[in-house]
Amino acid sequence: MKKIRIIGVPLDLGSDRRGVDMGPSALRLAGLMARLREIGYAVEDAGNVPAAIAEMHGIGARKARYLHQVAETCRRQARWVQKTLEEGAIPLVVGGDHSVAVGTVSGVAAFHRRRKEKVGLIWLDAHADMNTPETTPSGNVHGMPLAACLGLGPGELTRIGGFSPKVEASRAALIGLRDIDRLEGGNVRGSGIRAFTMRELDERGMRAVMQDAIDVASRGAAGFCVTLDMDFVDPEEAPGVGTPVRGGATYREAHLAMEMIADSGRMLALELVEVNPVIDEANRTAKLAVELALSAFGKKIL
Repeated sequence: MKKIRIIGVPLDLGSDRRGVDMGPSALRLAGLMARLREIGYAVEDAGNVPAAIAEMHGIGARKARYLHQVAETCRRQARWVQKTLEEGAIPLVVGGDHSVAVGTVSGVAAFHRRRKEKVGLIWLDAHADMNTPETTPSGNVHGMPLAACLGLGPGELTRIGGFSPKVEASRAALIGLRDIDRLEGGNVRGSGIRAFTMRELDERGMRAVMQDAIDVASRGAAGFCVTLDMDFVDPEEAPGVGTPVRGGATYREAHLAMEMIADSGRMLALELVEVNPVIDEANRTAKLAVELALSAFGKKIL
């Protein structure tokens, strides 16, 4: 029986809207463990990675707020993720703001690096998350994690585990883009990442986009990490997210994306982030995140 280990990361220092630190609790309350067991997995909940809270710390550098605390959480998280893989389980990381992706991807990359293997990355998000301290208009680190995974930005994030990049841009796909900061766009274009905007998704359809993304993330790799920011989905379906943007994926498009990931058999780890129960409606967004996780782990309609 395949094993999944749930790892909570209740971090909200990467954003300026509070509440996503309660995301792990909301996802657990929505039945994450029980529903994964229903589809045939052995599931263990490892609890939460210790994470700092804003009230206990100064913000630090204005262009990378709480960078030290975010990086320390990601270092701890990377060790948990790596240990999970070493023990034969699939990491299911629940956040928290999207800065935690640095920890998830670092842990997976470190595990496979010891085996002399490369990993890919599928990043589902309304935002590019490709800022650096030089380009960010806000200083929020949750706008920087994809850049860090690709080796751009402050060393505290890029050098976790002692190596960089964690993923080569040629093996990374960014899907669902519809809100990009002005200078950040240059980072996206210059990085070499395959970026699929919502316009491309509208024109070509989710199936074609996801097939291309899976091909990119699988090329010469042992498999790929999947990180799902719930703002990838339209706020009509997922209202309780850290930074909602109109015009996102529909309910069925989001499920199709996850179903195709499951069909590929290449997913090494799954991450669900930016669920904010403070602004949610009766835990709708967390319940949808659980449904999407089930699809990513192979639940079928028939």
